[in-house]
Amino acid sequence: MRRNLITLSIALLSLTSFTAFSTGSDPFADLLKKLEKFTKKYTQEKVYLHLDKPYYAVGDDIWFKGYIVDAKSSNPSLISNILYIELINDKDSIINQMKRPIENGISWGDFKLADTLKEGNYRIRAYTQWMRNSSPDFFFDKTIKVGNSWLNDVFTKTSTLLSTDGNNDKVTSTIQFNNKAGSPYANTEASYEVQVNNKNISRGKQITNANGEITINFNNTSLSNKTGKIIVTILIDKKKVIKTIPIKTTSSLTDVQFFPEGGTLVEGLPSRIGIKSVNANGLGEDISGSLIDNTGVEILKFETNHLGMGSLFLTPEAGKTYIAKVKFANGSEKTLALPKIEKSGYALSINNSDSAKVAIKVMLSADLLNTGELNLVTHHNGGVYFVSKIPTTKQFANITLPKKDMLSGIVQFTLFNSANIPVNERVIFVNNSSDKIELAFQNLKYSYTKREKVDLTFNAVNNSEPVQGSFSVAVTNATSIAPELANESNILTRLLLTSDLMGYIEKPNAYFLNNSSKTLANLDHLLLTQGWRKINWQQVASDRQLPLIFEAEKTMKISGKITKGGKPVAGGKVSLFSTSGGLFAVDTLSNEKGEFNFDQIIFTDSAKFVVQARTDKNNKNVQIDLDIVPNQIVTTNKNTGDIEVNVNETVMGYLKESDLYFNEQHKKGLLNKTITLKEVNVVGKKTQAPNSSNLNGPGNADAIITAKDLQNNISLSQYLMGRIAGVTTRNGKAFARGSASPMAIVVDGINFGGDFGLENIVVQDVETVEVLKSIAYTSIYGMNGGSGVLVITTKRGGGSDSDSYNRYAPGIITYNPKGYYHAREFYSPKYDVTNDGLPDLRNTVYWNPHVVSDPTGKANFDFFNTDVPGTYRIVIEGIDGLGNLARKVYTYEVK
Repeated sequence: MRRNLITLSIALLSLTSFTAFSTGSDPFADLLKKLEKFTKKYTQEKVYLHLDKPYYAVGDDIWFKGYIVDAKSSNPSLISNILYIELINDKDSIINQMKRPIENGISWGDFKLADTLKEGNYRIRAYTQWMRNSSPDFFFDKTIKVGNSWLNDVFTKTSTLLSTDGNNDKVTSTIQFNNKAGSPYANTEASYEVQVNNKNISRGKQITNANGEITINFNNTSLSNKTGKIIVTILIDKKKVIKTIPIKTTSSLTDVQFFPEGGTLVEGLPSRIGIKSVNANGLGEDISGSLIDNTGVEILKFETNHLGMGSLFLTPEAGKTYIAKVKFANGSEKTLALPKIEKSGYALSINNSDSAKVAIKVMLSADLLNTGELNLVTHHNGGVYFVSKIPTTKQFANITLPKKDMLSGIVQFTLFNSANIPVNERVIFVNNSSDKIELAFQNLKYSYTKREKVDLTFNAVNNSEPVQGSFSVAVTNATSIAPELANESNILTRLLLTSDLMGYIEKPNAYFLNNSSKTLANLDHLLLTQGWRKINWQQVASDRQLPLIFEAEKTMKISGKITKGGKPVAGGKVSLFSTSGGLFAVDTLSNEKGEFNFDQIIFTDSAKFVVQARTDKNNKNVQIDLDIVPNQIVTTNKNTGDIEVNVNETVMGYLKESDLYFNEQHKKGLLNKTITLKEVNVVGKKTQAPNSSNLNGPGNADAIITAKDLQNNISLSQYLMGRIAGVTTRNGKAFARGSASPMAIVVDGINFGGDFGLENIVVQDVETVEVLKSIAYTSIYGMNGGSGVLVITTKRGGGSDSDSYNRYAPGIITYNPKGYYHAREFYSPKYDVTNDGLPDLRNTVYWNPHVVSDPTGKANFDFFNTDVPGTYRIVIEGIDGLGNLARKVYTYEVK
């Protein structure tokens, strides 16, 4: 079937004859041409990360494989070559960000969860710069639970009750404090603050009772569907321990909405109406109720039966209005009005229950008969499958479309009136086996022993043909790390479903666990109530150019502009050099606008650069301004339903296993504990130049020159002449006594070497100069420090922010851009080679992000089991060059 999306076919019709779309003078054909042009220019990308585990412990490694595809074609993306991956804490702050190269739509890497982190709900977010032109709603953004046990002395368990106090909801939270053994911290002082939307609404102090509990009460006057947290500080062994506990239950209110299929209710036209009920925690809550007309007659009863979603059928009668009496789980009731009923209009009804075809019914009110042709467009992210022309000679028209030529995923139907204005829309989900990769193991056994070698070969085929693809493999002990089946993100749920939907999707994998009629009905209810318009037809029709703020990144680059007196410098010489990882230097010339660009360069996070510019007359008095892409803001976590209040309690079984593993790693010397000191106040002399890059540590030098020392000097060279024992200057360079080579110059961490003239340094910009001339201080610099070192810290230097640069002299800047993170390799022991006899308690048994199948579709990998018995779970996901997707889960026993 692969893979032309503009598949304009003749629809199979049951009532009328329709023709497929053809070009010509048809205005609607012109609109579709604009659609093709629009989606080609503004093609979007989707990102999915395969993670090795569903949840983690502080001290763990997070291993991931990124899959990046073209949203329109579903092929591996060729748009971007750089992926951004971020770890975000529950304060919506980025605690780690990395850049990784994308090659043929795949990338991989890892995060180390430092043992200084706290337990909580963390997020992993991934995107490309090109994706930033659209909404952050379409970034990969997953909430993961991270427990903390190994270095944790205080464990909390929180329960919350909701009651009514007059017109307000009263929230009562009971927090219990225990040690690692489960014994309560009784008679211990604890202070707290309650924050909602970052505003303090309550605070106080309490003494824990015999069970180690405190109880906090506050009234909810306006907290419906708002996020909050309780920050508790408890004093344990004279050490303050701070715990942040999410507030989820803030309101008894449940939001109920009704969604007419196709978007409108029209008098006399039968319509299906989707129902969605969501509580204050962001989770679906099932309801029941009845529909009553304006005469008081009960028309029908209804109920939801899956995560607060369901549907009802109604043919609105002329002149009537309808209300819904809704009954909630707590017994309360509420009366709601249905959406407005139109006297004239169109209705679109779709039956998606047949695996081979889609049945569509188009209806119109009597006043719209004989008003020209309608057009029904069937498309996937702007890639058109079918266009059906529908005459308006009858009020009803039935259409049947085959699914075999549709890609798996969300398919959108848009009905246009004779004026080419969209009047109805509906989305469905298509699950086509023809674009899936089937995986089958040849030699997997049902049972293995501890430390036994598992040597596996699998075949990858698509439509009975062998497939060459890239696959990621994660093996875990499911007895220790129980999978969250319904809420498990995977390559199918992400790339085929949630990546095309706005908002939070509760338990997305529940729609992929089986293919039963009930599951398909639940999925259809999801799309009835959460489908939305991804194509803005008004933008398409207007042919208006949209701003593209962020370029698709093909390479890493350093670019900017040079000016003199505010005017661009044309033909200026621009040099880029770095000593990180060896000497690197390259030159270029600025264009007529003063712009320069160094692309096709690759560097890591530790790289530091110097950019130097001159006019074509070798005048150095120019200004350099680099092109700095602003960082992506962190939006509020949309996955509110995935936030867990008692993280440690929820993953306690895994935390106990991870403690054993970390202790063994610590004994082997492979893992060190971070020592947290008790709070002390130190009063003493302030260290000079706290931002200094001195490898010996700030202030550890033979002499230190401060900004105050330099304030009456016109140059650093002038000051050094005769002021520092054992140092002299010649021709603008500094020399240590007895050395024929000049001292190396290090400015804000950049080693310029000895030939860098001191006259390049503007003394007014200098904070300190640390003079290193004795072997006690120069030896750490190796050969680069053999003749002595001048460590210069500027008043703007020493910053640690990524993509920052410092301008400390005309025509020269230092630049610390965000480079590629160097991905680590997962360690997997080889017991057929060596066996140290120490316990093997690995929690991730095996991870391989890039298992490649050969032209015959075969791939193999091997690993050794650990010493922990249980049910081991193998998860394989992957993609081929045509965008066909694979996911397979196998289990075996280790005894």
